Amino acid sequence: MKSAQMTTEPPADGRITTERIDRVFAIGIDRPKKLNGFSPKMLIELAEAMTAFERDPDAWVGLLYAHGANFTAGLELDKVAPFMKERGSIVPVGAIDPLSLRPPIRSKPLVCAVQGICFTLGIELMLAADIVVAADDCRFAQIEVKRGIMPTGGATIRMVERAGWGNAQRYLLTGDEFGAQEALRLGFVQEVVAAGRQAERALEIARTIAAQAPLAVRASLASSRKSVEEGPHAAIRDFASEQAKLMASEDAGEGVRSFVERRQGRFAGR
Repeated sequence: MKSAQMTTEPPADGRITTERIDRVFAIGIDRPKKLNGFSPKMLIELAEAMTAFERDPDAWVGLLYAHGANFTAGLELDKVAPFMKERGSIVPVGAIDPLSLRPPIRSKPLVCAVQGICFTLGIELMLAADIVVAADDCRFAQIEVKRGIMPTGGATIRMVERAGWGNAQRYLLTGDEFGAQEALRLGFVQEVVAAGRQAERALEIARTIAAQAPLAVRASLASSRKSVEEGPHAAIRDFASEQAKLMASEDAGEGVRSFVERRQGRFAGR
């Protein structure tokens, strides 16, 4: 994945790159000389990139990845902490929260590729995505307890949700490192591939999702979220009304035609 932004050296405080690959909106973390550690500027740019993805009608799936050998070592705490203390939140008002903790929440699916060092914020960003592909050289750690603070980007919620209480506390309370196979066992990642292949494989998955009917994909994602956040009965109550909306769409008609004609559907998002 290459874009015009990547032809020059990133600034000292890093940057977030964006690129449209057909229906996939690729977002890149670009500060490899600093292990892709997040500066305040990068956090703001990431929220802006997520918002641009959400608002782009021709972008149906997102891809979050990192330039260089590492996903991210986390926050550049000495610079981010004063910024957050002064402003309260790093996310611009009205922008999509990259951690999906506060509205507005992203409505489109996001695939994430991780490699090398993936500490603190890195884990929280990947757990906020919907599907994660990890390189086999990944080193994961949620080390806030070693710094006298706690994770506030979603790890205390999503690690328990994915792995269960004991498995989550094993790493939340110790700050110990774990590898890609352990992350796979815990359900934090969905696939492990050879280092160097993670972004390519994540793009393959994103393209597969983008080939499906986008309204149906977003409805399925929303239903899953509702079940997690409000309980299964809340999601069940919406089944009939949501399916009725989808059945009235042009894409549903195309879905029936493609079934009868035994071909791949050609969906328009209407």
